[in-house]
Amino acid sequence: MSESFEEFLGTGRRKTSVARVRISNGEGKIVVNGKPFEEYCRQEMTQKTVLSPLEVAGVLGKVNTHIHVFGGGVSGQAGAICLGIARALCGMNINLRVALKRAGYLTRDDRKKERKKPGQPGARKRFQFSKR
Repeated sequence: MSESFEEFLGTGRRKTSVARVRISNGEGKIVVNGKPFEEYCRQEMTQKTVLSPLEVAGVLGKVNTHIHVFGGGVSGQAGAICLGIARALCGMNINLRVALKRAGYLTRDDRKKERKKPGQPGARKRFQFSKR
């Protein structure tokens, strides 16, 4: 093989999920936690979330992506993978940064579940107030 083999890494986080992404030149295979992409991400919405940075960059079907994701649920993992892919693509080609940034894929969504407060039944909800 005369081709040089390069891997580009990206880490994405969302809620309590963490995704480590490795991108390399290839034929478009996507593997998530050792399973094919379609088998791991069964919902159409999560598939669109994961593939969207690759579509914006115009490399869908041209790069192999290996993803290790843990923690959180389906939505959080999809968001973490999306950010990880976008960061890895920036490492691969710095010229893609403008398009990915404009589309909002390089901004970490820092919203998390708010903690329960003492003296209340939840984060914001209060116990019922009685004047008399």
